[in-house]
Amino acid sequence: MKGILGRKLGMTQVFNEDGTVVPVTVIEAGPCVVLQKKELQNDGYEAVQLGFADKKRANKPETGHAQKAGTTPKRYVRELRGVDLAQYEVGQVLKADVFEAGEVVDVVGVSKGKGFAGAIKRHNQSRGPMAHGSRYHRGPGSLGSINPNRVFKGQTLPGRMGGERVTVQNLEVVKVDTDRNLLLIKGSVPGPKNSFVTIKTAVKSGK
Repeated sequence: MKGILGRKLGMTQVFNEDGTVVPVTVIEAGPCVVLQKKELQNDGYEAVQLGFADKKRANKPETGHAQKAGTTPKRYVRELRGVDLAQYEVGQVLKADVFEAGEVVDVVGVSKGKGFAGAIKRHNQSRGPMAHGSRYHRGPGSLGSINPNRVFKGQTLPGRMGGERVTVQNLEVVKVDTDRNLLLIKGSVPGPKNSFVTIKTAVKSGK
């Protein structure tokens, strides 16, 4: 398992050797700093904590935590589990070259927030008849059985849509630009432009 933090810059397209078009997402991957190594004896689990993008305003705990790694406070801090701690040192800098073209990765991000949405858009429900006498067009439908006199948890109803943690699995790394720390990943990844994402080794790639 290996991974890196980055920022989604947007989408573009590249051409294969046979001329086919491949849609890719451009991600600024790193440089990331290893802020801390979580060990089994002290923390109860093993992980490596990475930080990406400098933070302008930080409190004293954040500043002191970053100073232990010899760096400045970071805006985006995440932990990676399942890594070999022996390959990491506090203060180490990771760049886009941790991945190579052809590798399969999982990308974790926060999806675009779409505000309050109805059941049709939010849960892909079907609408009712649109004739004048129907009087029921885009409502949420049945709320369940009558006897309990309450709505069960998990009922698909209107509400806030988006703004959730989403993981897109098994995406191929098409190209790695080590000079500019860019990863070109096939397909789309969650989140708007300039949002932070986590790229890590795919857990279900089968390779």
